[in-house]
Amino acid sequence: MSCKQASTYKTSQQLAFSLVELIVVMVILGMLAGLVAVRTRGYLISSKQNAAKTEIANLVKAVETFYADQSRYPTTDEGINILLAPTDSWPDGFLNKAPLDPWKNPYEYVSPGSSEPYEIICLGADGREGGEGENLDFTSESLGGEDGRQ
Repeated sequence: MSCKQASTYKTSQQLAFSLVELIVVMVILGMLAGLVAVRTRGYLISSKQNAAKTEIANLVKAVETFYADQSRYPTTDEGINILLAPTDSWPDGFLNKAPLDPWKNPYEYVSPGSSEPYEIICLGADGREGGEGENLDFTSESLGGEDGRQ
């Protein structure tokens, strides 16, 4: 091998990455992608929970408007769907559509509530009573009383 050939071979070898270097870079990129996915999931969960709280507050306002108009709260059997029905003073109803929580489950309405005249309940991601994290339940009573504000 001539001197010129040896230097060409050596230069081309120095410009390439070794398999170990490529694997290390891929592992680092995988770890970063996993970290981003975990943080994004946390933001998604909290945004759905905030949307549920806001929707409960809107439902509380509609129920209170129903009470002001009808001088009574809806019964448990009537539920939230009574708020869709037109009245003489509200021809479009108190709500324009039956709301679903961010996990596509209907809100529950109970009258009387545990400490208020009624209670509006979102059962979280699992759709069952109780739970933590993503499955945490929200009620109109736990959000700060009759008007749903915190």
